[in-house]
Amino acid sequence: MIACASTFPQGEGYSSVETKPDHHTDTGFRNHPFVETAASKGMFFYLRRAWGSIFTPSVPEGHSLSEEESTRLLNSIEGDRISWLGHATFLIKINGKTILTDPFLSEFASPVSWAGPRRYVNPGISLENLPPIDIVVISHSHYDHLDDKTISSLNDKDGINVLVPLGLRSFFAERGYKNITELDWWGSVTVGGVKLTSLPAVHDSARSTTDHNQTLWSSWAIESEGNSILFIGDSGYSSEIYRTIEENFNSFTYAILPIGAYEPRKLMWMSHVTPEEAVSIGINVKAKTLIASHWGTVSSLSDEPPFEPPTRFSKSAIENGFLEDNIWVMGIGETRPMPQAKNHTSDYD
Repeated sequence: MIACASTFPQGEGYSSVETKPDHHTDTGFRNHPFVETAASKGMFFYLRRAWGSIFTPSVPEGHSLSEEESTRLLNSIEGDRISWLGHATFLIKINGKTILTDPFLSEFASPVSWAGPRRYVNPGISLENLPPIDIVVISHSHYDHLDDKTISSLNDKDGINVLVPLGLRSFFAERGYKNITELDWWGSVTVGGVKLTSLPAVHDSARSTTDHNQTLWSSWAIESEGNSILFIGDSGYSSEIYRTIEENFNSFTYAILPIGAYEPRKLMWMSHVTPEEAVSIGINVKAKTLIASHWGTVSSLSDEPPFEPPTRFSKSAIENGFLEDNIWVMGIGETRPMPQAKNHTSDYD
């Protein structure tokens, strides 16, 4: 059963539901509160990205699991669980439903299949060994979050429920998917006892030089009677946005937070948080457990050392009172159980 609803919170920064929402424009979408993200980051930035994609960084031992170990671990954990497949791609099992977030399992995050930001760590669980997927959730249209090859290759396009921000329905329809729900911010859909709500983020969208901000970008709340998860694919920091989310959800059991691709700050501050800002988001939304995302997978997205983000993330979380057991820096291919905790008041169908 699928049920949809859309309700914009009233108060500072949000329009009445009877008027056009503040993040809609005549030509597409924008951040609200307004932040102008860069349509182009400059020639030297992209030259550094192209040069960096040639080289593979040294990967620390334990950063990724073999496919055999990843599959064994996935199949050994019953109940709610989460697996990190790299970058912002997670397999989340909640209330018996398997959710795949921001699927990117191919080699290049690019409009071409032979160049661009390159994956340097295998996903742990390959496309052909994925378990049956019930729901696909997309945060935005950038290539490292919406991968054509992965989307085109998933099995059971008739059965998967696809949830996307406004403007991305056609991408999936053109690739054979049948059950596609587009949502504006604060719109929600319930699939088999799992409620998913599209929420604001500070970012932008594009897949070419001509479609900047033509499709919306979102964070997502994923809720069942036993667990609540905030998934952020990409975002700059906004205390107003994330405190508004907390006011509407009270708290989250888990928050999946992007911690990488934050340097240089003069270019990245408006669309990517630092590890310390990621922890601030977790505090803003009263998350119990913080899960690191968006790091250690793709070369040449930004200038910081590739394995710096988790050190800063863990240090900041500890300094802000989180216990080590509630700071999850997972290995690629790792699966962890998500113990249930009733900690919110949303309704379920």
